[in-house]
Amino acid sequence: MAFTYPNHHLLLALYKSHHSAQPLQHWGERERDRQRIEMEKSRVLVVGGTGYLGRRIVGASIAEGHPTFVLHRPEIGIDIEKVQMLLSFREQGALLLPGSFGDHRSLVDAVRKVDVVVCAISGVHIRSHHILLQLKLVDAMKEAGNIKRFIPSEFGTDPSRMGHALFPGRVTFDEKMVVRKAIEEANIPFTYVSANCFMGYFVGGLCQPGHIVPSTRSVRLHGQGNVKAVYVDEDDIALYTIKMIDDRRTLNKTVYIRPPENILSQREVVMAWEELIGRELEKTCISQEDFLSNIQESSGQEYAQQVGLGHYYHVCYEGCLTNFEIGEGGEEASSLYPEVSYTRVHHYLKRYL
Repeated sequence: MAFTYPNHHLLLALYKSHHSAQPLQHWGERERDRQRIEMEKSRVLVVGGTGYLGRRIVGASIAEGHPTFVLHRPEIGIDIEKVQMLLSFREQGALLLPGSFGDHRSLVDAVRKVDVVVCAISGVHIRSHHILLQLKLVDAMKEAGNIKRFIPSEFGTDPSRMGHALFPGRVTFDEKMVVRKAIEEANIPFTYVSANCFMGYFVGGLCQPGHIVPSTRSVRLHGQGNVKAVYVDEDDIALYTIKMIDDRRTLNKTVYIRPPENILSQREVVMAWEELIGRELEKTCISQEDFLSNIQESSGQEYAQQVGLGHYYHVCYEGCLTNFEIGEGGEEASSLYPEVSYTRVHHYLKRYL
């Protein structure tokens, strides 16, 4: 995206009047270098850009200097919050592209304008669940034939490791694997991002289902609360994701975001909160057997709640995020990008004081 200085001619005249020709030449060289670097940055299309993670990915893409495009539905109607958000993206320099999953041609036209597509549509049942809509995006990219990297909407547990997951929670992982299969059969270059536990959902509620704000009185531990998980700030997920898109080390691989200081047990998260508030919480424990019984008993409750409980079981009892080593075909984000000063759990918790 071209950049021009306001009042460019006035600034240039002032510069000439106060500096010699040699510094001006250096200034011109620096400007050409800046433009060359900008031109080398991939053009990024964010799908689901007004969502919980998507808005952060848009911001990170703009901040990292990528020409950034945001797909938006023409039929957005009177959703004032989304309209205002889209306008704010445009004010920051993003370009808005009309497009819809129901209009194949609009998707093809949109992806032909960019190099990289990042999809952040929701896969969380408590909000909305549209994972399989990405198959339409895959069809559009296949027809366009120009995309050099696709990052599909995953951002949680690696679905390739969850073939044993409990029903109905396994639906999420099965659908993500359907999308992966379509991507790879279409020979679209990809990066899969496993971002583990979003801090907003897990750390905020001290790793308790149905809680997003920490109690100052009590907490229920999963078992003894000693199983390790990985917690990542949503803004950090967005930044790591954008850093991957032009990195050949991440091409056609799964990248796990595992910041080492955020690999903690539930009990350690609780201890960090107790240290901040200066008191110890009353603790009760729920055994693995009782938690499984709760899932079975919830069969008459909302589908989204059943899915969420299943995911908590695998994270908090099985340790599905940390019970394996990253092998060939995988990378770890905080090692690839040590320059990122990621948010630590104890710092994240300070916002609740």
